[in-house]
Amino acid sequence: MRRHRKVKILATLGPASSSEEMIRKLHEAGADVFRINMSHSDHDLMRELVARIRRVESVVGRPIGILADLQGPKLRVAKFAEGSVQLTVGDDFTLDDNPEPGDTTRVYLPHPEILEAVEVGHRLLIDDGRLQLVCTETDKHSIKCRVVAGNKISDRKGVSLPDTTLTTGALTDKDRRDLDAVLAENVDWVALSFIQRPEDLAEARKVSRGRAFLLSKIEKPQAVERLDEIIELSDAIMVARGDLGVEMPLEAVPGIQKRITRAARKAGKPVVVATQMLESMISAPVPTRAEVSDVSIAVYEGADAVMLSAESAAGEYPVEAVSTMDRICQRVELDPLYPGIISGQRTPPEATGADAVSLAARQISETLGVSVIVTYTATGTTGLRAARERPQTPILALSPVLATARRLSLVWGLHCVVTEDAQDLDDMVDRACRIAVEQGYAKSGERMIVTAGVPLRTPGATNMLRIAYIGSDGLSAV
Repeated sequence: MRRHRKVKILATLGPASSSEEMIRKLHEAGADVFRINMSHSDHDLMRELVARIRRVESVVGRPIGILADLQGPKLRVAKFAEGSVQLTVGDDFTLDDNPEPGDTTRVYLPHPEILEAVEVGHRLLIDDGRLQLVCTETDKHSIKCRVVAGNKISDRKGVSLPDTTLTTGALTDKDRRDLDAVLAENVDWVALSFIQRPEDLAEARKVSRGRAFLLSKIEKPQAVERLDEIIELSDAIMVARGDLGVEMPLEAVPGIQKRITRAARKAGKPVVVATQMLESMISAPVPTRAEVSDVSIAVYEGADAVMLSAESAAGEYPVEAVSTMDRICQRVELDPLYPGIISGQRTPPEATGADAVSLAARQISETLGVSVIVTYTATGTTGLRAARERPQTPILALSPVLATARRLSLVWGLHCVVTEDAQDLDDMVDRACRIAVEQGYAKSGERMIVTAGVPLRTPGATNMLRIAYIGSDGLSAV
């Protein structure tokens, strides 16, 4: 199944899309990777969803990626004696370590790490910012605040801390259990929520030991401040605009999205743009014009993937949401302005052999008008470097490792095929020609580019580029 677009689509599974039949429909409509939200999935459901995706994969004959999204720390106030209280701007209100039910003056905050970290002047946003407090005094057991916006607080509402860096890591006890469970099911990607600093990736990296790639969700101001360091230690990045829009001014989010997207592209790391992309399609069969423009902007920016959340997980039109996103992406990439915009954002290659070969492959493909760039990749590194160049020529990524092909299904422009490893250079080129013809990327009489590492089966050693001419038998004639 060949996609007629380079950007990928990530669809979240949920009550509206958990059956095997629906998963297949979503894949056929355009979903390349499926997200399992561990905030709403227990281990039994997660295992069943993975099994269903793998069965669909075996039927369609294409590698499908699976991303398990860990919940991360959920910071909430406790309960009130009356269920909720009304507050007025200027009121004093305290969050403390007293487990008694709350009232109009205070509420229990069952998170000692917050009580220890918040400082005078720090903001505390309750219920996605509907109530805003500023700390006026703290003694590590209580945080005395003044109400600066909003007027109501109720049981178990979430707490956001845009000015405070917590000393605890990003993994909770639930996350640790979930991480062990999803790794046991061989998921391809693990998303880490509420990353604040590069050190937050260390524990997950140690536990995963390369069994899954790690995607860092950028949704806090502290993460934006240390973006380059987090990108360096991550395998991929997500622009999680929902929480970014709570903890930072809404008008700042579009610029931050562009900054994150371009920084990830520069580093050659996949970047996903997420949250409310086609939000109205939760209950409507068509999106708003503004939502179409929103998706288009992410595609013009060169994002690797765009994501559907509630639209595919709990909406009334999950298949239509995926197919709509597919059509938007295709149309943008057909825009005559698109190649120039993508090219204008391209950054110089790094001083490595793999980057030099990938740059040469793109330039030669543009000069000669070849049909396809075929890249052999065992670990995924070669495929990632090829995609970093954002060539207009299609990229066919061949790998002997199924797990690698599944992971690369998230990456811009890569059409991944699992094949046996080549025996020698001639076999490698012949195999590339044959698969390119079989997959519909080239025909007899056309030219193509093949890149790989020599000696063969040497991870990360991309150092060879060959121009091949496809003969009448579908094999290399040169």
